[in-house]
Amino acid sequence: MPKLQRLRTQAFHAQRGLCCYCGLPMWQASPDELKTFGLRARTVSPLRCTAEHLVAQQDGGKDVVGNIAAACWLCNTRRHKRKSPPLPEVYRAFVARRMAKGKWHPPKVARLLRGTS
Repeated sequence: MPKLQRLRTQAFHAQRGLCCYCGLPMWQASPDELKTFGLRARTVSPLRCTAEHLVAQQDGGKDVVGNIAAACWLCNTRRHKRKSPPLPEVYRAFVARRMAKGKWHPPKVARLLRGTS
């Protein structure tokens, strides 16, 4: 298993399968891992577990334990699409505010999964 994949898996288990930003459950190998919530694979595709570089690689972040967290694909992608990705703590607070307004994950996903986090 490649190093980054191993670090992602370790972070996933350490975080009990929850995204480090939105706190929702994620899946690793198959969207079917979340089928107990009654959601289709297509609906939960944004909840795929990714390796989140807390310090971005472009800023010198390395593939080491202290720099890799598990984040859902949606949170990870949205953070790093920004011109200057915010610090993880700042981004976590931003995501929390957006989720409180129901403006982060699709409402159906957030409503069904929120009770588990």
